[in-house]
Amino acid sequence: MEEYPLYLGLGSNIGDRKGNIIEALARLDKALGCHYDAVSDLVETDPWGFEADEKFMNAVVRYIMPVPRGTSEYVGCVNAHADEARKILRICKDIEKSMGRTENVEYGPDGKRMYHSRIIDIDILMAGDWRIDEPDLKIPHPLMQERDFVMIPLRQIMDRK
Repeated sequence: MEEYPLYLGLGSNIGDRKGNIIEALARLDKALGCHYDAVSDLVETDPWGFEADEKFMNAVVRYIMPVPRGTSEYVGCVNAHADEARKILRICKDIEKSMGRTENVEYGPDGKRMYHSRIIDIDILMAGDWRIDEPDLKIPHPLMQERDFVMIPLRQIMDRK
């Protein structure tokens, strides 16, 4: 069976931050149908892109995902990747919502996205060698290299085989 690594970033700065990440991992396992392969240590960081009194707890998790049945012949096909990535994105958004996150995307006068405190945030960082560049779905995550709270835990688990 063909497989690909899926890396997700998780963060929380409201309530029981560690508990929120543990709960999100359990829900991801159930929704994705498999247990994660590796999870980083938790990293505490200041908010990125906004100010808040509460620090974030962050982690990166890796799943080894099966290539969906019937798509293995399309492994190099952008459309097959985008379809699978959209399913994963929907799972992440559904978990965020079910845990109490409200989606209020706002933009400042400069056109840049404004960030807010959140009970849970789940981002797709990378999925195999996929390259997806759509308005609401970009893989690899375009800002991950600017964020130590992503890169430090990501390096930690990428070094694990």
